Amino acid sequence: MRKAASITTLVVGVVFIIAGIVTWVIVGNTLADQKIVVSGDADCAAGEPVDGPISAYCQAGVIEKHTLESTGGKYYAELDRDDPLRATAMQSAFLQASLFTSVVAFGVAGMAVVMGIIFILIGLGMRDVAAVVEPANGPPASEEDE
Repeated sequence: MRKAASITTLVVGVVFIIAGIVTWVIVGNTLADQKIVVSGDADCAAGEPVDGPISAYCQAGVIEKHTLESTGGKYYAELDRDDPLRATAMQSAFLQASLFTSVVAFGVAGMAVVMGIIFILIGLGMRDVAAVVEPANGPPASEEDE
């Protein structure tokens, strides 16, 4: 049973790492395909292509800044229904949400890789413990005793 648990934990760890890396690459490539460049007046990553979590976060921030400048400091919900700037504020909110979603996706992908590493370490630890415990106690009486 210990051997099966160890192997399962190792396999889950490898799957998490692969899934995290694939997700990171897909999200990064999808953002890069849009050919977005962080605005020159951004607080961070100005002039950089939007293809990672930091540049996506910075671009979302500068979109908010530009929108608030154009709407007199008001967000979508604060504008009157007949205000022509409401459409601009709505599109801005949509773009920011999309960029923040990609930031979250990068975070989840990174977390998956870290969890995969942890699972691999646990699986290796289970193997090591099994190797130490069995010689001290002798081999199990049968396969069912494991």
